[in-house]
Amino acid sequence: MIQPRFKDAPHFRDFWESGNGKLLIEFSGAEVGFEKFEKFAPFFHHVDEIGDEVVRDVYFTKKFHEASREIEQYIRNGVSETDSVPESVKKLFSQTQKVPEWLDCNLLKSGAELCMRSNLDSLISLRDYCLIGGYDYAYLNKPLIVTEALKKGAVKRLSETLDFWVNATRYNALEVHAKGYEFAIKTRLIHSYARLSIKKHYQNWDTENWGEPINSWDMMATYIGFSLVFLHSLKKLGNSFSIEEEQGIFHLWKYVGYLLGIPEQLLPDNKKQATEYFYLWTSVQPPSDKDSVLLAHSLLNESLENPILKFEFQRKNLKYLHVCCTWFLLDHEVCKRLQIPEVPNKNLFPKSKILFNKIYDSIVSRDARIKRGNKDQMKVLEDYLNITKNSNFH
Repeated sequence: MIQPRFKDAPHFRDFWESGNGKLLIEFSGAEVGFEKFEKFAPFFHHVDEIGDEVVRDVYFTKKFHEASREIEQYIRNGVSETDSVPESVKKLFSQTQKVPEWLDCNLLKSGAELCMRSNLDSLISLRDYCLIGGYDYAYLNKPLIVTEALKKGAVKRLSETLDFWVNATRYNALEVHAKGYEFAIKTRLIHSYARLSIKKHYQNWDTENWGEPINSWDMMATYIGFSLVFLHSLKKLGNSFSIEEEQGIFHLWKYVGYLLGIPEQLLPDNKKQATEYFYLWTSVQPPSDKDSVLLAHSLLNESLENPILKFEFQRKNLKYLHVCCTWFLLDHEVCKRLQIPEVPNKNLFPKSKILFNKIYDSIVSRDARIKRGNKDQMKVLEDYLNITKNSNFH
């Protein structure tokens, strides 16, 4: 049975006693401890069997693009009990087409509105806190490393994450057959495909320490990144949000998690639960290793490689701004472990952002901010998709 093996390690204690973990506890009113550890630990070796079966039945029996086309048909047209499709496909779609009783469409709407209303701060939060902060957890990154995601490059990886996030956080995006729903199902099957490929081709996978590849507990942590960590980041950048918007964010990602096949008991309803769940998970994760540093630097250098901005000085400036936000949002200890470069006046941009947000929020109506945010986020996504389509970022 797995133990909370890093609970006395300096990186764990620093984070929860003096770093962002301490701030998360204050932000959420969480009561952290290890009483429930044994309830969660088995999920380190638990995976989405239904998704894996679909991949075996559909993807492993035909060409990849044919399998993808077939799955797309199911997503868009639905699957019924009488269709002549593999049993596994029926199982997957009977789960995802059935709307759970707890789903509240008003909360989904509030969550989506906060994501849009926070405009570029949402994207800064995802990139400079959620994504790069996740690289500090060495075991969580192992699937990325063994599937050679580094070679694919950060532009492509960022583009995929952005595509998923934007499409999952618009109005009505998660209705059955809608765009966000489609992304959730496809992402679920990509995870299964990656997991089965790792198990087949990678003999050195260390199940005892790393858990199963892309296991349910790691998935929980990733989705807490999209909810709890994301909210905390918006707050750090001077954004305010209503209780309903906050509940909405958790509800939205709980439903996305449900569609992705994460067991329901791992999906938190609020920031208190999320912090308590996250605390337990972090106790089995060691700090950054050399792979973490490579992933972090690949993400930082994305600004320099990305041709969205024409001139080199613009790209360097963008990298500088991301580095400033990373230092501002993440613990200094984490930044040092990830070898984030030191830069001058690093608090200037985040501090002016906070001031700007306070003024902007007081003079621009909520509806106007939602509209503007949606438009700006869609524009960023479009730029990324154009670049990955028209260039050699494959």
